[in-house]
Amino acid sequence: MSDSAESAAGGGGLIAGSAAESLGDQAFRSDELHGRKPEMTYGGALSFLRRRYTRDIADADIVVSGIPFDMATSNRPGARLGPRAVRAASTGLAELDAYPFGFDPFDYLAVVDYGDCFIDYGHPTEAVERIEAHCAEILAHDAQMVTFGGDHFVTYPILRAHAAKHGPLALIHFDAHPDTWPDDEGRLDHGSMFLRALQEGIIDPSASVQIGIRTHNDDDYGFTVLGAPWVHRNGPAAVLEVVRERVGDRRAYVTFDIDCIDPAFAPGTGTPVSGGLTTAQALEIVRGLAPFDIVGMDVVEVAPAYDVSEITALAAATLAHDFICTQAVRAGAPASPLGLT
Repeated sequence: MSDSAESAAGGGGLIAGSAAESLGDQAFRSDELHGRKPEMTYGGALSFLRRRYTRDIADADIVVSGIPFDMATSNRPGARLGPRAVRAASTGLAELDAYPFGFDPFDYLAVVDYGDCFIDYGHPTEAVERIEAHCAEILAHDAQMVTFGGDHFVTYPILRAHAAKHGPLALIHFDAHPDTWPDDEGRLDHGSMFLRALQEGIIDPSASVQIGIRTHNDDDYGFTVLGAPWVHRNGPAAVLEVVRERVGDRRAYVTFDIDCIDPAFAPGTGTPVSGGLTTAQALEIVRGLAPFDIVGMDVVEVAPAYDVSEITALAAATLAHDFICTQAVRAGAPASPLGLT
C-alpha cells in the first residue's frame, strides 16, 4: 500500500492535494473492476462492498443487484428497503482482506454493483416479468448473480431466469419456512413460490436441501429438510455432508432467507421464528460451499425497520461477502481459510 493510501486508510497523517482527491467514492469513480482503494467506512457512495456501479458488465465475473419488492409478504413489510440497508452494512467488509480466508477476493474476481431492478409499485403484477428480464439481461453476459431482496418471492423469477440459461437447478435453501405451501399459479406470495418452481420443473427437489426449517408443512415434496434442531444437534459439517450427498455435481442455486438465522441474531425481518441458526453456524455452512457448482445466490427478507444496530443487515452483507469469497476460491484463491484450519 502506498504511503498516501495507508494514511487514508487510517495510518495517521494528512493527505494533501491530488493524492487526497484521488481517493474516495470508488463506486462511481473507479475505472477498475479488480482490486480496491481506501474509503471512509463512515462516508462515500454506498455500493455493495464499494464495488463500481455500472451496467457495463461485459468483463464482470459477479454482478450484484437489488430487487426492492415486498408486496408478496405475509406479515411485516419493509424488505423493499433491504438492498439499501445491506449495501450500507457492507462498508466495513470492504476495508481489509477477507476473514477467515486471508485474501482480497477482488484480486481474483471482477465484481460490480448493477444497481436495482426497477419495479413500479403501482403495477405489482408486472414484478415477475420485470425481475426475470432484469436477471436475463445480466445472465446474457455469462456473469454470476448475487442478489438482494426484497421478500422471498423475488427468488421465483430469479430462478426462472437462471433455469432458462442453465436448465433445472438444485436448490440450496436456507430458511425458517419451507415456502412450499399451496399455490394457485398466480399468487404473489413469499410462502408458496418454491412449490410453483417445482411444478414448473425449474428446480429438482430430489437434488435440493432446505436448511434451518422450523415451521410445519404436511408434505416435503421430495426436498431433503434439515430442520434447525437437526442443525443444532449435528453441526455445519454434517449439513455440508448432506448437501454433498444430495446436490453432488449438479448446478445449484443458493437462496438465503435471513430468517433462517434466529431473531436473537437477525431481528430485522418480516416473519421471524425462534430457534434458528446462529450467524456463526450460517456463515460456516456458506463458507463450505466452494466445492459446489453454484450458478447464483440471493439473500432476502432483510427488513431494516425491525433491525437493531444493523445486525441483520450486517449478517446479510457478510453472507454475500463470504459467498463471493467461495467463488474466488473456485477462481484460484487459496483454498485453506485461516480461521478454519
